[in-house]
Order: sequence, then structure tokens, then C-alpha cells
Amino acid sequence: MPLTTLNYDALKKVIPHRYPFLLIDKVTITEEDKSATGIKCVSGNEPFFQGHFPEHAIMPGVLIVEAMAQVACALFLSKPSASNKLAFFMGMEEIKFRKPVVPGDRLELKIEILNMRSKFGKAKGEAFVEGVLVTEAQFSFAIVDKEGPQG
Repeated sequence: MPLTTLNYDALKKVIPHRYPFLLIDKVTITEEDKSATGIKCVSGNEPFFQGHFPEHAIMPGVLIVEAMAQVACALFLSKPSASNKLAFFMGMEEIKFRKPVVPGDRLELKIEILNMRSKFGKAKGEAFVEGVLVTEAQFSFAIVDKEGPQG
């Protein structure tokens, strides 16, 4: 099966995130419903660097985990059958921050779906810079209709 790659413009068509909270630049679906790899090119112009930290810029760890979740979101919401769906975080666990991520780094975000049942799933995410593991986490999520309780 050929790999599907979503560039920045394609991502904006399948996931709801927008600047300044669209934290991924490209996603390659490596196995449908199972795994994907995303890319985030970290720029010193990111708005969060104004406060985290101005004299020693470090990408907030929670945003690295959010970027992983956005890769998982793209994995599921890129399917035509998911055009009227949203993905929501339900929980995070086993998070480890191993090395700071700084401007100029290229994050490679690898996602593996551990299990998926009906509307709920669990994923494992790993973030790498130049082949070195910098962050890892597991997170659960729900796939819901766009016209849910908030609509």
C-alpha cells in the first residue's frame, strides 16, 4: 500500500487546528489506522518562545505531546469517512521528557495506535531530534461527531 503524505495545506483540510496551535508541518501515514510520522520544524519565531523562556528558548513539553496528538488526529481524520469528526484528548500518561527541544530542531513525531475500540483509542508517541529520543508519552483520545454537545 502506498504511503499517504499530508503537507501543511492538506493538514488544514483534515484537522481543525490553526495558527498558532497547528503544531505539525507534515504527516506521513505509514500504516492506515495504525501508525504515522509527523514533522515539526521548530522555529525561533514560534509565539510560545516569547515567554518560554526568552533568554533560553525551550519548546514546552506539553506542546510536544500536543504535536504528537495532532499527528494521531491526522491519522484518523484524513479518511473520507471522518470528514464530520473531531478527535479529543481524554488522558495522558507515562510522559517522559528526555532532552530539551530548541529553535532549529526538526522534531520527528512517531505515533503508534495501541488499541482502538469504537470511538475510543490509545496511542504511543515518541518524538526524536536527529534520531535521539527527546519525549515519549501515551495518550487516550475519543473520535466524536462535530455536531456534538458543544455544537
